[in-house]
Amino acid sequence: MDKERVVTFLNRQEVDFLDKLGKDALFSTGLKLSRAKIIEWLVDFTKKLNINGDYIKSEKDFDDRILKVLINTHHLPR
Repeated sequence: MDKERVVTFLNRQEVDFLDKLGKDALFSTGLKLSRAKIIEWLVDFTKKLNINGDYIKSEKDFDDRILKVLINTHHLPR
Protein backbone atom coordinates (compact mmCIF):
# COMPACT_ATOMS: atom_id res chain seq x y z
CA MET A 1 0.00 0.00 0.00
CA ASP A 2 1.36 3.42 -0.93
CA LYS A 3 1.90 5.95 1.80
CA GLU A 4 -0.31 8.99 1.70
CA ARG A 5 1.56 12.28 1.38
CA VAL A 6 0.74 15.68 2.76
CA VAL A 7 2.09 19.07 1.81
CA THR A 8 4.07 20.95 4.41
CA PHE A 9 4.89 24.62 4.26
CA LEU A 10 8.50 25.44 5.01
CA ASN A 11 10.31 28.72 4.82
CA ARG A 12 13.25 29.27 2.47
CA GLN A 13 15.87 28.54 5.16
CA GLU A 14 14.19 25.25 6.09
CA VAL A 15 14.00 24.16 2.45
CA ASP A 16 17.65 25.15 1.94
CA PHE A 17 18.63 23.10 5.00
CA LEU A 18 16.84 20.01 3.67
CA ASP A 19 18.41 20.52 0.24
CA LYS A 20 21.87 20.78 1.84
CA LEU A 21 21.30 17.52 3.73
CA GLY A 22 20.32 15.87 0.47
CA LYS A 23 23.34 17.23 -1.38
CA ASP A 24 25.72 16.31 1.45
CA ALA A 25 24.40 12.75 1.27
CA LEU A 26 24.87 12.78 -2.51
CA PHE A 27 28.49 13.85 -2.29
CA SER A 28 29.36 11.53 0.58
CA THR A 29 27.41 8.42 -0.45
CA GLY A 30 26.39 8.90 -4.06
CA LEU A 31 22.70 8.82 -3.11
CA LYS A 32 20.60 11.98 -3.00
CA LEU A 33 18.01 12.22 -0.26
CA SER A 34 14.75 13.92 -1.12
CA ARG A 35 13.16 16.51 1.13
CA ALA A 36 10.19 14.18 1.60
CA LYS A 37 12.44 11.28 2.67
CA ILE A 38 14.31 13.44 5.21
CA ILE A 39 11.03 14.71 6.69
CA GLU A 40 9.67 11.15 6.78
CA TRP A 41 12.76 9.97 8.66
CA LEU A 42 12.51 12.85 11.14
CA VAL A 43 8.88 11.96 11.87
CA ASP A 44 9.73 8.27 12.21
CA PHE A 45 12.61 9.10 14.58
CA THR A 46 10.35 11.24 16.76
CA LYS A 47 7.79 8.42 16.84
CA LYS A 48 10.49 5.97 17.98
CA LEU A 49 11.20 8.32 20.89
CA ASN A 50 7.53 7.98 21.89
CA ILE A 51 7.10 11.75 21.78
CA ASN A 52 3.51 12.87 22.15
CA GLY A 53 1.94 16.32 22.11
CA ASP A 54 1.22 16.57 25.84
CA TYR A 55 2.23 20.01 27.15
CA ILE A 56 3.96 21.05 23.93
CA LYS A 57 2.98 24.65 23.16
CA SER A 58 6.08 25.87 21.37
CA GLU A 59 9.11 24.84 19.39
CA LYS A 60 11.17 25.12 22.60
CA ASP A 61 8.81 22.71 24.39
CA PHE A 62 9.22 20.28 21.49
CA ASP A 63 13.02 20.62 21.51
CA ASP A 64 13.12 20.20 25.29
CA ARG A 65 10.98 17.04 25.10
CA ILE A 66 13.26 15.45 22.52
CA LEU A 67 16.41 16.41 24.42
CA LYS A 68 14.95 15.07 27.68
CA VAL A 69 14.21 11.70 26.06
CA LEU A 70 17.67 11.51 24.51
CA ILE A 71 19.39 12.45 27.78
CA ASN A 72 17.26 10.01 29.80
CA THR A 73 18.07 7.18 27.38
CA HIS A 74 21.78 8.03 27.61
CA HIS A 75 22.04 9.11 23.98
CA LEU A 76 23.30 12.57 24.96
CA PRO A 77 25.58 13.71 27.78
CA ARG A 78 23.90 15.46 30.68
